[in-house]
Amino acid sequence: MYVRDARKNEEVWLLDRIEEMELDALAFRSRDYVVALDEETGERAGFGRIRIHTLDEEFCELTSLGVIEPWRGQGVGAHVIERLLDHAADRGFERVYAFVSTPNYFEGFGFEGIEEAALPEGLRERLERKRDRTMPEAVPTVIETGDFRMPTRLRERFKEARPRDGGAESETDDDAVSDLAEEFGIDPESATYKYDTGR
Repeated sequence: MYVRDARKNEEVWLLDRIEEMELDALAFRSRDYVVALDEETGERAGFGRIRIHTLDEEFCELTSLGVIEPWRGQGVGAHVIERLLDHAADRGFERVYAFVSTPNYFEGFGFEGIEEAALPEGLRERLERKRDRTMPEAVPTVIETGDFRMPTRLRERFKEARPRDGGAESETDDDAVSDLAEEFGIDPESATYKYDTGR
């Protein structure tokens, strides 16, 4: 398993999974997402997003975290969170906020509950909208990017992760390559990828 940045041609896949899981797609931009993949089959196992809010000052939110059903319980979500926090740190953010319905899960990584009154004003409004639209039980949490902890058991599970019940219903990376070729007008069934000099 590994986690990489989402590709432009994965927008439809991401939007379909977000809709299926009833997650937040507000201000969707595929470049904000990462995707977890099985390196042997190319099956997509999970995804997540960091959203940068530019208000009076900038804030970073971890949102739209999802793991495909057959891949749950194997550390996929934990590794998506880790990659997103790395991206946030690379962009200069020291704190990342997350509005969650399962605070105990996030506390295991170092997230801490935060009082609504302590949230920046724009994020208080965001929390209200999230509660109205997708997550009525949302609880605000925050983490310092350097405080993330990956439980050893999840690190080990991720190394050996396999889909349960015969596999996920997701596209593989091969499908994504085929879609990309078609975007450029290339028939992936008949095209060759060798450079022909005409000699």
